[in-house]
This record gives sequence, structure tokens and C-alpha cells, in this order.
Amino acid sequence: MPESTPKTMGQQFGRRSWAEPWKIKMVEPLAVTTREQRQKALEEAGYNTFLLRSEDVYIDLLTDSGTSAMSDRQWAGLMLGDEAYAGSRNFYRLEAAIQNIYGYKYIVPTHQGRGAEHLISQAVIKKGQIVPGNMYFTTTRLHQELAGGIFQDVIIDEAHDPANLHPFKGNVDLDKVQSIIDKYGAENIAYISVAGTVNMAGGQPISMANIKALRALCDKYGIKIYLDATRMMENAFFIQQREEGYADKTIAQIVKEFCSYTDAAWMSAKKDNLVNIGGWLAVNDWDLFEELRNLVVVYEGLHTYGGLAGRDMEAMAIGIEESVDDQHIRSRVGQVLYLGELLLSWGIPIVQPIGGHAIFLDAKAFYPHLKQVEFPAQTLAAELYLDSGIRSMERGIVSAGRDPKTGDHYYPKLELTRLTIPRRVYTQAHMDVVAEAVKAVYDARETTRGLKMVYEPKYLRFFQARFVRL
Repeated sequence: MPESTPKTMGQQFGRRSWAEPWKIKMVEPLAVTTREQRQKALEEAGYNTFLLRSEDVYIDLLTDSGTSAMSDRQWAGLMLGDEAYAGSRNFYRLEAAIQNIYGYKYIVPTHQGRGAEHLISQAVIKKGQIVPGNMYFTTTRLHQELAGGIFQDVIIDEAHDPANLHPFKGNVDLDKVQSIIDKYGAENIAYISVAGTVNMAGGQPISMANIKALRALCDKYGIKIYLDATRMMENAFFIQQREEGYADKTIAQIVKEFCSYTDAAWMSAKKDNLVNIGGWLAVNDWDLFEELRNLVVVYEGLHTYGGLAGRDMEAMAIGIEESVDDQHIRSRVGQVLYLGELLLSWGIPIVQPIGGHAIFLDAKAFYPHLKQVEFPAQTLAAELYLDSGIRSMERGIVSAGRDPKTGDHYYPKLELTRLTIPRRVYTQAHMDVVAEAVKAVYDARETTRGLKMVYEPKYLRFFQARFVRL
């Protein structure tokens, strides 16, 4: 086999090739548009892929949030919805599933992960407190800042280098945490915010050894560790594959052990939990639980539904059980791996090692002639849609937003365009189409012009900002 030929999933995992561990029972037709139609749609959307209509998109890789395909068991579970306002039996099914798989004691459902981020921030953060985290995530940092917190990045330096091959680029730098403790005092740290499979770093995992070491450090000072568990199943897969002592552990065993080193977690169930809507908070401290279930009544709904229908909670409970199936997560990450290795075989610059939920194209390497204020990652997302109708999203200066004190842009070191793979939705043939589209855009990179922002909303601007071509 030539060196440039990417390995199949079977070759990668040291066995004969095998396909996804599911079969297709229902299909949804996709729109096939012309370049002229896409140009018109892109201009109307202000060159922002979030503002495109779904009907104008061929392969939708905008996000893996709420875009997974549910199983037959989940669809059947929808018919078991107990829509009582209080005490729905589906809540207790959900509660038991979270306790069993993640290991936390007390559960608060929310309408989605953003609701959970809001509640935990309001309940825990005092104005002026520091919230160290292993790289920011857009909505998480905003909720922390709106509650009066000050985010500080404590991820290892390797995470900011897209070409670095460190196997756990999501790791927390313990020296950075210690420096913050020494400077501000432990009492001025709200908690350590840890994310599994760090999204903004390119889907990079945190190791079990690192979370253990962080736990030991925090115990010295009485500091809590709160986990963004949104993509913990993928993180567990990388621990299983890369970390000594875990090759014979199941995904379920690894997830529960990892969570045991943290004090609480919030979840966007629209990712790993394989549902189209929903989220939750899980804590071990009764007093914090009491505060959270009081706040959820104010902002979301009663503490036994949290803004969700009973049927949504039933589908989520089933999805949690399915999400730790080793064959499922192996296939899920394997599809991402297949796309990434195909791109690497063509010399296309992406974040390495390949992450668990998406391929992150290095837009700075695509367009070295563009200044960062000409929005190279946004430009790349627009060019990819224009070429083939594939929708991706920007993860660079637009997503980073502005410094609230100076009003200037944040200038992240990483300027990335994310190709996010929904779970159980697309086939390997779709990945081939995506790869060829990326190559076509890469081949035309030298003549590509950047963008100018002409509309900027106050919060989370990447969702609604509008641009024109320079």
C-alpha cells in the first residue's frame, strides 16, 4: 500500500475492515444545488454558514449538536413519554441512567447544555472570581463572565499548535493552575472548569493521569473541579486507545472513573447522549443541588422536567445507555479518523492528532496571505459551501469575540474551520465527497479573498454576524 493511502478503519484498529454497527431504516433526501444557487444563498446569509437555510445545504457539518440520528429504541421510547408536569417517570429513568453511567448523585435536567452552564455559573461564581479552564468554549465562558467570573486559560501550550502530536492536548497545565492559586488565592477561584475532548483545541482529549493529578492539586486547596461532560465518550475512547493501563477497560468503565475525579458535571445531551434536544447538571453536593433545583424552577421548569418533555427525557435515558457501547464509539471516532487521514494523505493542513468529533482545518495555513482580521476561518467555511454545498463552521477570531475591557478582538492562536460529523447520520461515501471538496478549496487557496464584518451582535457574534467579500 502506498504511504499516501489512508488506512481503512479495519487497518487502523488491526483487524479486517468493518462497517458502521447500524443499518439505515429511513432516509431523508438531500438538496443538490448549483454553484449559482449557492452563491446567492451565501450572499443572502452574509457569508455566515449559521444563517444558511438547511434546505440549501447538501452535507451539513455545521455541528454535532442535536443532529445525531436516534435509534429505533429511542424512537420507540418517545411513545413512552409521561407528560405529567411533576414527577414524570421519565425523569426517574433519566436520573438512574446518569447515576449509573456517570456516577454522580443528584440530577437536574435542563432544556440543553447552555441552560446547565447558566445555572451552575449563577449558583457558584461570585463576582470577580477566577475560573481557570482547559481552553475556553464560547457559551461556557460567556455564562461564566455574565455571572461575574474571569476566565483564565490553563490548557497545556501544545494545544495551541495545530501540528503538535501530543496525544492529550486537552490536558490541564498544573503549573499554570498553581500560579493562579499563588496569585489570587484558592478562595478566589470559583472552580476549575475542565472539558473532555476540548472542542476549541480541535477535539483534543484530557488524560486520566492528568485529571488524577489535577484532583490531587485541588484537594490540597479545597478547590472544586466541574466537568463539561459533553463529549466524554470520545475522550474515554482516546484514553482507551492511547493511555497505558486502559486498553482492556470498557468505555463505560473509563467514563465512570474519569467522572469520579470531579465534583459535578454539566452536559449538552445533544452530543454524546444522542438526542436532538436536552441537557443536565449532575452534582455530588446536596447543598449545591438544592440551589440548582431551585434555580431551575426560575429559569427552565420544574426540577423533574427542566424544560423538557417526558418523551425527550426517555429518549435521552436510552441514548445514554447506547452512547457507552464500545462498537458505537469506535465507529463514531473511526469515521472522523477516516476523513482526517484522507485529508492528511493529500497534504491538507488540519489539527493533529485527529479529534473525536470533527476535523479542524487550519485556516491560517490555508490562507497565509490573509490577516486574521480578514477572517480566514470564516472565509474557508464560505468557500467550502460555495464549492460543494457543504456546511462547516468557523472556530477562530469570530468565535473568540471581543475583550470586554478593551473592545478589541480576541486574537486566538488557532484559526480553525470545523467539519463536525453528526453521529449515525452520514456514510463513508459522504466523507469521500467532503474530502474532495476540501481539496478543491485548498487547491484554489492562493486566489481566495477574505471577508469584512459588517454586522456584529452583542453576544456570541459567530451565530449571527454578517460579512461581505473584500
